[in-house]
Amino acid sequence: MLINFSKMHGLGNDFVVIDAVNQTIDLSATVIKALADRHYGVGFDQLLLVQRATGAADFRYVIYNADGSEVSQCGNGARCFALFVTLKGLTDKRSIRVETGAGDLLLTINSDNQVMVDMGVPRLEPASIPLLVDQQKLQYAVDVGGHHIEFTALSMGNPHAVIQVDNIKTAAVEKIGAAMESHPVFPERANIGFSEITGKSSLSLRVFERGAGETLACGSGACAAAVAGIQLGKLTSPVTVGLRGGELIIDWKGEGQPVLMTGPATFVFDGMIEV
Repeated sequence: MLINFSKMHGLGNDFVVIDAVNQTIDLSATVIKALADRHYGVGFDQLLLVQRATGAADFRYVIYNADGSEVSQCGNGARCFALFVTLKGLTDKRSIRVETGAGDLLLTINSDNQVMVDMGVPRLEPASIPLLVDQQKLQYAVDVGGHHIEFTALSMGNPHAVIQVDNIKTAAVEKIGAAMESHPVFPERANIGFSEITGKSSLSLRVFERGAGETLACGSGACAAAVAGIQLGKLTSPVTVGLRGGELIIDWKGEGQPVLMTGPATFVFDGMIEV
């Protein structure tokens, strides 16, 4: 099977994007893992499929991690999705509605070609994250690797834990992130964010993503970190989130309101591969 694809990134969080509207695509987890290999394949954090919508939306948005597992949400990928369908002439709309496993997303390409994503209302109830605890709290705690870790938990269409740290540069992202990602308290695993508050409306963030490890940027993780900081009374919206790959702007008006994420998307190259 010969596949046409595009390589794209959102602040260094990189993707292979495939048009599954004009191609017949059938990829197993084994093939996805092979494509994700940065030495023998194309290399990516996530693979994004553009499919025909099943309902009233413009497209369906399907996401696979580098380990071949399917997930429901990826904010940086959503921005790349919007740019891809525009560049490839699949739509001439500036506002695009896409179906995901976590519900519909509205993607808007601004006049400066920054993309704003309506990420929906964050889910704070433990059962919706999912998080195996008895009751909802602002912060929870687990013991991992000899450390007692306090964290905020929420879902942005995918599960997130946000840990407040004093110094983002020295945070044990790999060790604690790997241990917490698959902790039994997260039955579907979780993305683990390490957030350093740097001002009234700013933070620095590193994220250990489930199925991918630490990435240069995580859009849904940036949303989760901003929501967590606002909940804890440490931040006011809009929040500038500094990631290793660049900055995102996150706007959240409070409980029951959607999170709006604005940032860039970058096309890198087109390619063709036989699998």
